[in-house]
Amino acid sequence: MNQAKLKKLQKTAKEVRLDILEEVHAAASGHPGGSLSVADILTYLYYEEMNVDPQNPQMEDRDRLVLSKGHTAPALYAVLAEKGYFPKEELKKLRQIDSFLQGHPDMKHTPGVDMSTGSLGLGVSASCGMALAAKLKNKDYRVYSVLGDGESEEGQVWEAAMFAAHNNLDNLCWILDLNMLQIDGNIKDVVDPTPHDKKFEAFNWNVIVADAHDFASLEAAFKAARKCKGKPSIIIANSVKGKGVSFMENQAGWHGKAPNDEQYAAAVAEIKAAD
Repeated sequence: MNQAKLKKLQKTAKEVRLDILEEVHAAASGHPGGSLSVADILTYLYYEEMNVDPQNPQMEDRDRLVLSKGHTAPALYAVLAEKGYFPKEELKKLRQIDSFLQGHPDMKHTPGVDMSTGSLGLGVSASCGMALAAKLKNKDYRVYSVLGDGESEEGQVWEAAMFAAHNNLDNLCWILDLNMLQIDGNIKDVVDPTPHDKKFEAFNWNVIVADAHDFASLEAAFKAARKCKGKPSIIIANSVKGKGVSFMENQAGWHGKAPNDEQYAAAVAEIKAAD
C-alpha cells in the first residue's frame, strides 16, 4: 500500500473514531468498545474495497454490507456520514426519538444501510441470502458482513456458514471482529467459540487472518478473499476492543457504556494527539 493511500485511510479512521465518541457521548448511550474495534475495518470497506455510491445508495449493482453485530451501529453511521450518505450533524442525534439513527441499523430509514440488524446471528444469515440472490440473478456485486466473536457463539451463525459453503458463495466475505471480549467478559469464559480458523476451515470456508488495525494487512486480506473461487471467505480480524482510547482498550466494561463529559474530553484529546 502506498503512503498516500495509507495516510488518507488513517486520517479518515481517526475522524470515524471521533465521530463514534461524539455519537455515544451525545446520546449518553451506545456501544463504544466494539464500535472502535471495527472502525478501521469499516473505513477500509467503504473507502477502498466496496463498490458504492453515496449519491445513489440503492444502486442495484452496489456491493452490500451487513453489520451483523448491529450494536456497533455508531461505527457504521460514522463511516456513512464521512462518506457523504448524510450530513455529519445527524450523528449528534443518535438514539433520539426524531432521528433516523437508531441504536441498531435500520434499512428503512437510514441512507446506506443495507440490512436492519441487532439480534445476533441474523445479519450473517441475511448476507447469505443476498449473496445467493446475486448468483441467481447473475450479478457481480459482492456481499460483506461484519460479525462479533461473542456473536459467533450463536448457533445460527454456523447454520449460515453451512448454507454459504453448500451454495459455493464465493461472492460472500465475512469479517470476524476478534477482540476476545463480549458484554459479560472474555469470550473464552462465557462460551468458548475458539479456534475460529479451524472451525471455519472444517465448514469449507476460505480462512484469512488479518490485523484489524493495519490497513496493509486488511488490503492483503480482502484481495485474497476476492481471488478465492468456489467457497465463501472469512477474514478473522484480530482487533482491540476500544481501540484508540487507552482507558477503553481491552475493557469489557466499555461494551455498552457511554463516556461522561470528562472521559469524552480525555478520549477525544488522545485520538487527536495520536499519529
